[in-house]
Amino acid sequence: MEYNFTLLLDLSGTFAFAISGIRLASGKQMDWFGAYIIGLVTAIGGGTVRDLLLDVTPFWILDAKYFLITGIALIATLLFKEKLFKLGSTLFLFDTVGLGLFTIVGISKSMDAGLPLWVCIVMGTITGSVGGVIRDILLNEVPLLFQKDIYALACVSGGVVYILCNHFHLPTGITAIIAALTVIVFRLLAVKYHIHLPKLQALDAKSK
Repeated sequence: MEYNFTLLLDLSGTFAFAISGIRLASGKQMDWFGAYIIGLVTAIGGGTVRDLLLDVTPFWILDAKYFLITGIALIATLLFKEKLFKLGSTLFLFDTVGLGLFTIVGISKSMDAGLPLWVCIVMGTITGSVGGVIRDILLNEVPLLFQKDIYALACVSGGVVYILCNHFHLPTGITAIIAALTVIVFRLLAVKYHIHLPKLQALDAKSK
């Protein structure tokens, strides 16, 4: 039951991140194949880095469904592009949902591997955010992770909530939902109310 729930989160996050990648690629005038690759990289990038750090075979090598889910995301985007692309917040919403879901998947898999709790939070953050970083770099955009908006910190907050819920022995499904919603709501509120960390001001020659 626990495995099936984690798989559902994984597939849902894959679809959401693939949509966000394809949506951003559309603004770069890419062809369908190029958009598919961007969507795929967005969906599997974070999990791939996580698995390499955990010294296990990257998940997508063992299962082709992630390629299929990305294909479905591309088809859905092509069929409903008029509705999707009219919504200026489409990219943000799908990226935020993917961020929340993948963070929990990364934490869950790391805990199953018996890693320390702080490492699980780091792995969850990597799973949630690195795919978007790779996507943005490929599309010559400044990665959201390195902008002033709250991004990785939202993953960390969800990770802390996951650990706390697990400490109090809440059911796995409830724990995952609460933690994922924490990431999503934190990110939504941060953007809505312009909450961000202070910028690091550049040092000029005089200040030196």
